[in-house]
Amino acid sequence: MTSSTILKLSGVLALGLTLGACGAADRLANVGQAPALSPIEDPTATKGYKPVQMPMPAVEHASFAPNSLWRTGSRAFFKDQRARMVGDLVTVRVRVTDRAQLDNTTKRSRKNGEDFGAENILGFENKLEKFNGGAKPGSLLKLDSEGTSEGSGSVRRAEQLATNVAAVVTQTLPNGNLVIEGKQEIRVNFEVRELIVAGVIRPEDIESDNTIDSTKIAQARIAYGGRGQITDVQQPRYGQQVMDILLPF
Repeated sequence: MTSSTILKLSGVLALGLTLGACGAADRLANVGQAPALSPIEDPTATKGYKPVQMPMPAVEHASFAPNSLWRTGSRAFFKDQRARMVGDLVTVRVRVTDRAQLDNTTKRSRKNGEDFGAENILGFENKLEKFNGGAKPGSLLKLDSEGTSEGSGSVRRAEQLATNVAAVVTQTLPNGNLVIEGKQEIRVNFEVRELIVAGVIRPEDIESDNTIDSTKIAQARIAYGGRGQITDVQQPRYGQQVMDILLPF
């Protein structure tokens, strides 16, 4: 190992020890104290802030008829809080309880045997013995076959998910149905849990509190997973995944 390499390794080690010491000093300074909360800040002033762009309904100009309490475009005499237009929010109650258990057993067995012999062949049985080196006419042909097949399979699955997520109406179909899509992200330390819900719903299925059950979503797409350090450790490395696809054995 050359002197330059030793100097580089020493510099990297010193930098790591310095950074570790700084982190340890901060932790030691807060011994016996509760973790401090972050101050309230202006979200629009933080670095990397981007305004949210969501689908919005077309602007409707309200028109009032003389001597009438009814406003054109209203769905009810009192204000209806349920989602009905592009950009409205609706709470989806995700309730997934799936259980499946399958047991299959197959067993087959077959055995065949054939014996063939001719004690008398019109007087030629003696010549047959001399021609074939002493073959016996009573056991000219014998066939045996045996086959066995056995198989068994078992599938057991249990899945359960219960949570709520707010979805946005992204489209109104010609028949009045609504297309919704919602995404929820929760970060705990260095792991992010994601929940995605999408599908088509009927306005009639939305309850008075502006909620709808996930079982009433047509073409439902529900995904629950995560990303982060724990998920990375649980997944095989990229090279192993490639080899699993390419190797035939």
